[in-house]
Amino acid sequence: MYSYISGKIVGKSTNGIVIENNGIGYDIGVSGNTLYDVDTGEIAKIYTYLYVREDEMSLYGFSREEEKKLFLRLIDISGIGPKMAMQILGGYDLKTLTVAIASGDVKTLCKIKGLGKKTAELIVLNLREVAAEDIVSYDGNSVGGIAGDDVADAVSALESLGISKTDAVRAVSEAQKSVSGVENIIAYCLKQLL
Repeated sequence: MYSYISGKIVGKSTNGIVIENNGIGYDIGVSGNTLYDVDTGEIAKIYTYLYVREDEMSLYGFSREEEKKLFLRLIDISGIGPKMAMQILGGYDLKTLTVAIASGDVKTLCKIKGLGKKTAELIVLNLREVAAEDIVSYDGNSVGGIAGDDVADAVSALESLGISKTDAVRAVSEAQKSVSGVENIIAYCLKQLL
């Protein structure tokens, strides 16, 4: 119903903001990342999702469209509601969370408060492939220190050798901790995978 709301941030709490637009103050639940991105008094554009149930109507907001997209994917998973999805989004920055999902890093996901092993495994099972696609599509941004083009090139090269996208993303995210440059990343990954 609401795609986004632009206005002045007039209040912040531990898990929400109030944004004023044309004399109306919208109380919006946000993740820790969005809360960190906005400051009281500034004009902001918040991408929103209206959650409606018979006993509740809540507005959730995100400073970036990518965060909203991941939120929508999370709430599509059986057993994960909007509050849990916001808790997950607030556990790590968006890129770290996406890499953890794409690489199947359940251990990292379980460090998020309130997220158990079974739910973390369910998230990986449902979102692994799309998270890998998201990592490759981050244009010009860095994922764990690798430029977006380097990620896409390294993952693409590994895929052309018959390695699955999720395994390629996992290998590239590990390789970047030790080496830099597309050629070096690919060589490192091949040593580890073969």
